[in-house]
Amino acid sequence: MSDYLKQEDYAEPQCLLCGPDPQSKEASITRIPIGRVIEKLDDYFAKNDLAGAERHLRYWEKEALEGGDDRGRYTVCNELMGLLRKLGRRDEALSYAEHTLALAEKLGLTQNVTGATALLNAGTVFKAFGEAAKGLPLFERARAIYEAQLSPDDARLAGLWNNMALTLTDLGRYEEAGALYDKAIALTARTPGMQGDAAISLLNKANLMEARDGLLDGDEAIGDCLEKAEALLNDPALPRDGYHAFVCEKCAPTFGYYGRFAFSRELEERAAKIYAGT
Repeated sequence: MSDYLKQEDYAEPQCLLCGPDPQSKEASITRIPIGRVIEKLDDYFAKNDLAGAERHLRYWEKEALEGGDDRGRYTVCNELMGLLRKLGRRDEALSYAEHTLALAEKLGLTQNVTGATALLNAGTVFKAFGEAAKGLPLFERARAIYEAQLSPDDARLAGLWNNMALTLTDLGRYEEAGALYDKAIALTARTPGMQGDAAISLLNKANLMEARDGLLDGDEAIGDCLEKAEALLNDPALPRDGYHAFVCEKCAPTFGYYGRFAFSRELEERAAKIYAGT
């Protein structure tokens, strides 16, 4: 699925026996088929077709706007800010982050998990473009909601902890960041199919150790993180799907940076084969 949203983040319970009051404001809204929108988006990501993903999201953003579907637009804008971050389009990504937060306020979502998703996503965008200090309060608000309202085994917690730790690392708060990486690694490593996410957090922790201790003093601990991450990425139980290809692409540069050139190339080749369907 997309980086950000699970079905429970966008689906609303509906009465199966009754429709909206024809006199209500709800009756005038044309809802976009958000479940199908996300499903098709995942298809684009599985092929690494980011241009297609953007066209898809832009189309449905327009449809939601014209239909008065603020909740559908909120979901699409959440995805757009993440995609624009991946594409490195700073001004647009930051604009969509602000816009999505405003929609969350308008929809009254800021105190629940659905709204916390926008806080997490926006915090990630701010961090990606050098605005870690601005992103941290958003992570703190999202963390309070996630940890209070989600099950302790919910994988969304690991995503929050990992991205918040990246921001804390940028701000030089290494001990707090390390503790959050450890929480994320413990959760994802024991969750079937999420070994790749655990590997990402291990590589991020290696980068933290370099920033804190330097390459020489941190060499042994960094090497331990790399070994564990490689083992997780090679787990035969891990599905070799589009998400695994994304993880491989994300991890390959870090292995190369630390001199693990052969495994870096292997990950790049693995991702290319998956995207090509071979």
